[in-house]
Amino acid sequence: MIKVITYGTFDLLHIGHIRLLERAKALGNYLIVGVTADDYDKSRGKINVQQTLIERIEAVRALGIADEIIVEEYEGQKIDDIKKYNIDIFAIGSDWKGKFDYLNEFCKVIYLERTKGISSSQIRDEKSKIKLGLVGDSSYLIKFAKECFFVNGVEIVGICTNNVNLYKNKLNIKYYTDDFEELLKQVDSVYIYSNPLERYRLVKRALENKKNVMCESPITLDSNETKELFSLAKKNKCLLQENIKTAYVTAYNRMLLLVKTGKIGNVVSLDATCTSLDRQEGSVNWNSIYRWGPTTLLPVLQILGTNYKSIDIITSNTNKLDFTKINFLYEHSVAAIKVSNKIKSEGEMIISGTEGYIYIPAPWWKTDYFEIRYEDSSQNKKYFYQLNGEGIRYQIAAFVHALQINQSFEYIENDISICISKIMNLFSTKNIKI
Repeated sequence: MIKVITYGTFDLLHIGHIRLLERAKALGNYLIVGVTADDYDKSRGKINVQQTLIERIEAVRALGIADEIIVEEYEGQKIDDIKKYNIDIFAIGSDWKGKFDYLNEFCKVIYLERTKGISSSQIRDEKSKIKLGLVGDSSYLIKFAKECFFVNGVEIVGICTNNVNLYKNKLNIKYYTDDFEELLKQVDSVYIYSNPLERYRLVKRALENKKNVMCESPITLDSNETKELFSLAKKNKCLLQENIKTAYVTAYNRMLLLVKTGKIGNVVSLDATCTSLDRQEGSVNWNSIYRWGPTTLLPVLQILGTNYKSIDIITSNTNKLDFTKINFLYEHSVAAIKVSNKIKSEGEMIISGTEGYIYIPAPWWKTDYFEIRYEDSSQNKKYFYQLNGEGIRYQIAAFVHALQINQSFEYIENDISICISKIMNLFSTKNIKI
């Protein structure tokens, strides 16, 4: 018996996939197909795969070509699989020619010609093309625009800004100087990273024009306004996605899952810190609570909930010090967050439970690694996950995917967005200037 193995994502299964599998099967008597897992795809830069792993496996199985289907989960698995299944031939598309020659040491490598003019990337691009406009005066938008190039189906049409000089020679797009209405006519979606005081007006106007919106957190500085915007989005059948890049990071989501499944027992304490000395972002000069607050609030509200018993905001906003600490008291737990634009501290997060604790080193908000630690250190475990683009490209991909399937997966639940706005309002009533 001649055993053949091949691998692929097999997203949006098409005729090119089918022909490749048929050719691979013809090389031998028994075909094993490796379907790549979601996390492994992300590590290879495939971040906007449209179908789940289960859907992709079932699509391959339904063809009836594969004799056996396995899941590819890690770098180097191909060698392990070739040895484990006594493979005679490794077959792969010709667009990978030369990349897998090293496997000739273990079996015969054959590169198969692909069907020209057909690819999953092309199909995704055609199905999910969105015309995106950028809004704001921050250099962060330059980084955001660059990350859009890693996601299929996104075309940046232009930017509405008062600070054109900030983007000249950096963004080759059309400028709409303080002309938001004109930008809205040219796009179907917008990404807003404006002054927090302006976001309510801009998001509302976009939704009234039935445009989909990605808005950096906080969406507004008032919980009632945020509720209103979510209601308007639902009424006009638009997507309103709040952007906190940490919420879309794989390691962070895995950490949340482990916490909620009781890996450290009941959570009794959470401490998170976000500080930076780089407080100037173009013409942006916001208080740290608006820049860092939503990020540090995210794990508190997602793990401990929005129904805290009391909240204490301690802040100092002077020319020499921009520092805020917020203490939360829950029925059976406490939390503390610290943010600043003018001091530097260890940006770590520690989640303490009745059976152990989770340690996420600095910078925890864009982590690819965390540890679960116990009283018996021999039980400690480390977790590593690939991170590309600080999480920015993942939130863009989530936005595109939600529009594609006409259904959003709430990385940030609406009640958490509303609670963040509520806390921002509590802060602003202390007469702190943005």
